[in-house]
Amino acid sequence: MNPKEQDNNSPTIPLLASYDDVEKGNGVLKCTGTSFFETTFNGLNSISGVGILSIPYALSNGGWLSLILLFIVASATFYTGLLIKRCMDFDPNIRTYPDVGDKAFGTRGRMVVSIFMHLELYLVATGFLIIAVDNLHNLLAELELDFYGISIGGRRSLVIIVALVMMPTVWIKNMRTLSYVSATGVLASVVILGSVLWVGTFDDVGFHNKGTLLNWTGLPTAFSLYTFCYCAHPVFPTLYTSMRNQRQFSWVLLLCFLFCSVTYASMAILGYLMFGSEVESQITLNLPTNNVSSKVAIYTALVTPLAKYSLMLRPIIDGIEDLIQSHSGKKSYGKFVRTILVISSAVVALTLPFFGYLMSLVGAFLSVTASILIPCFCYLKISGAHRKLGVEVTIIGFIVLMGLVILVTGTYTSLLQIIQNL
Repeated sequence: MNPKEQDNNSPTIPLLASYDDVEKGNGVLKCTGTSFFETTFNGLNSISGVGILSIPYALSNGGWLSLILLFIVASATFYTGLLIKRCMDFDPNIRTYPDVGDKAFGTRGRMVVSIFMHLELYLVATGFLIIAVDNLHNLLAELELDFYGISIGGRRSLVIIVALVMMPTVWIKNMRTLSYVSATGVLASVVILGSVLWVGTFDDVGFHNKGTLLNWTGLPTAFSLYTFCYCAHPVFPTLYTSMRNQRQFSWVLLLCFLFCSVTYASMAILGYLMFGSEVESQITLNLPTNNVSSKVAIYTALVTPLAKYSLMLRPIIDGIEDLIQSHSGKKSYGKFVRTILVISSAVVALTLPFFGYLMSLVGAFLSVTASILIPCFCYLKISGAHRKLGVEVTIIGFIVLMGLVILVTGTYTSLLQIIQNL
């Protein structure tokens, strides 16, 4: 039935409401989508978290002036987030990121978007495993598991433990429930920032490193990691469709990007002043483990990947379940699909343990493509804006050019670093 032909007594449900967020109550259907604050928590959790640990390492690679690039990337990715929303507003049937690609370029567009989106989210989720394992290994280096006579020690045992702990969060289906998990991730970012500030101020570490003004050779890595910090665009359609009042989504994005940019910049400056060029790919690995404040930061850093892991895998899970349902008519494989995804990402985490280099590659190749290039190209095609030159097309052209520079230089640099350390 056409929405315009509905009787006035018919229940009103937003066309883009999430299926998981529509329930039956008192004999009628009602929308129970996420509120403004619940969506904001999910948005903050999808953008912030892991980046706050690696941002000082990014600044140490690029030097002080590279902070300008952080704000340029933040502005560009905020704008491309709005472009995704505008693409979805053109057609109420667009519910996922691959739908945007399909609307713009047909089946080939859907395939390209799906590949880059799912691969990016999968590797980002794998990065969460690596983060949790690295921080635990910093505290429990001697831990060893004994499984039916088979001894598993070091990082391998920790990967198994972390994967098992993360498993229940992946089984959560409802976005409103997931928002409470997200709230812990946002709080964790604030606690980590406060703990690092405490270590530098009161625990004899200080802020004595002057750093370098600009490091040309490290700019590709810095640019890539800055982009990685804002790589949540494949999740935005899921957040948008789950929202009760979708007109507020632009404000959600603005609040999320402002908050994350302030926390990223603050952590970058603190970490670089404290440890200079010696800062690790995760700042928690630099903190002295004998101080209470350091332990607070390290243990809190474990909450971040736990809170973000399931949110990053959600679009992949939805895509696989929809594919299974279209062929078998069932959704009974939900927990099986979620379990297999967690196991496979744990295997990848064991194979590629280089967090800094892996995230640099994800930022340069996958995040640039999924969060910068694809939104621009899809919007130009769907809106028809490419037919006339104007301010909007000029801005988009600049963003695309920046994305291509990061893509080429950052991918080459990060691949070279990974190969050298294998």
